[in-house]
Amino acid sequence: MPDTIHIQGLQTPVLVGVPDEERARWQTIELDVMLTPKRDFRDIGDSIEDTIDYERVSLELKDVAAAKPRKLIETLAEELTAHLLKTFPISSVDLTIRKFILPGTKWVGVSVTRPLKD
Repeated sequence: MPDTIHIQGLQTPVLVGVPDEERARWQTIELDVMLTPKRDFRDIGDSIEDTIDYERVSLELKDVAAAKPRKLIETLAEELTAHLLKTFPISSVDLTIRKFILPGTKWVGVSVTRPLKD
């Protein structure tokens, strides 16, 4: 199994929803992210420059998520994973989005796994 970096339960504000009235107000979603770096941990030598800065990843995710309204969390998941693959030295990303909107449920969500395309 490859080395991975996890960010669990990252809360971020978004404007998302199919009805216009839902998309008109900010709501908080949660993200779980698993990143597979291009380098094994044994090769990073205790240097932040040689690994993935998870604080920067978190800030980038929040910026992309809040950048514009979207109807679907599926669209948001695609945009977030594409941004991470383009911005960071990772070979794959697994992302789950949890949205707290459906009455009678804890959450609804989507999950995607995307490898880096050569």
